[in-house]
Amino acid sequence: MDGGADKEHCFVVEARMALPNEYFAGRTGSRFLTALRDEKRILGVRCPSCGMTFVPPREYCERCWSKIAENWVELEKEGEIVAHTVVRYEDRHLPKKPPYILALIQLKGADTPFPHIVEGVDPAYVFPGMAVRAVFAKVPVNTLMGIDHFEPL
Repeated sequence: MDGGADKEHCFVVEARMALPNEYFAGRTGSRFLTALRDEKRILGVRCPSCGMTFVPPREYCERCWSKIAENWVELEKEGEIVAHTVVRYEDRHLPKKPPYILALIQLKGADTPFPHIVEGVDPAYVFPGMAVRAVFAKVPVNTLMGIDHFEPL
């Protein structure tokens, strides 16, 4: 069936639709974000069964499915880049004006990397294994942007 035939007996309005959305971080995510905002601390959770440490924290271990949400540990503010890319397109939903480096960063003491922005280095010189440290936001925010960015050590 061609595209015009299925609209033959329909009233069609060409338009864009906005879908407002709110995300609730939950008890575990809220504690993580509050520690970033108020204490400049990066918290993770450690599985008591298999020992994996996750950041951002989650309620259940992805390896053994144990409940881990209450086994909090403070992580180092330093880590290393696991992988990276350069964001070059502009969108109103992006946290920074492009171009910027978006990297998977594995903090010391964590078993899982998480994505964040890297500043203070030319993208041509970023490499896996590069040591970085967290730089916290000057103005408190209630998101992962409580860490404004990471910078090379």
